[in-house]
Amino acid sequence: MPKIKEIERTPNPDAMRFVLGEALTNGVTKSYENASDAENDELASALFSIDHVINVYYVDKYVTVTQDGDAVWSELLRQLAPPIREATPQNDAVEDEEVHATKEVQETDDPRLQEINKMLDEQVRPYLLADGGGLKILGLDGNRLKVHYQGACGTCPTATSGTLYAIESMVKRIDPEIQVVSV
Repeated sequence: MPKIKEIERTPNPDAMRFVLGEALTNGVTKSYENASDAENDELASALFSIDHVINVYYVDKYVTVTQDGDAVWSELLRQLAPPIREATPQNDAVEDEEVHATKEVQETDDPRLQEINKMLDEQVRPYLLADGGGLKILGLDGNRLKVHYQGACGTCPTATSGTLYAIESMVKRIDPEIQVVSV
């Protein structure tokens, strides 16, 4: 059973990140936006069964839970802690192949998209993870790069403004014509 070492605020006022004493997964990222997506995941299902939970994101020793904004954190945290403590490590967990990029993006021969994905892996995703979230590339439609924020970043006001602008600035070094949109 993982021990909760800390509970951290994230830049998103509707998300909290639990730091565990032992890893739940060995580098495997799990991202769920609703209960039906999480039906085969014991931990995520247990968290979604708690009123007000709208997103569950976890990797290694970190679990981020996002609420709908209608709950009081002090009360919600008391409900979230038991299922997190009772979670069993998923040493054999398999990464969702599309957690960071769609199949289309992974299999592309577009050098711009390949370079963008690499840049995001190296310069953006580690920082988003530190704030309790992630970023998935959905595709490049002409010169519009479609991305989707995960975890705490999904409903964070900072992600859809400042972070998106920073990502677009980096992407423009690869191709100045590309616009980045969050969907």
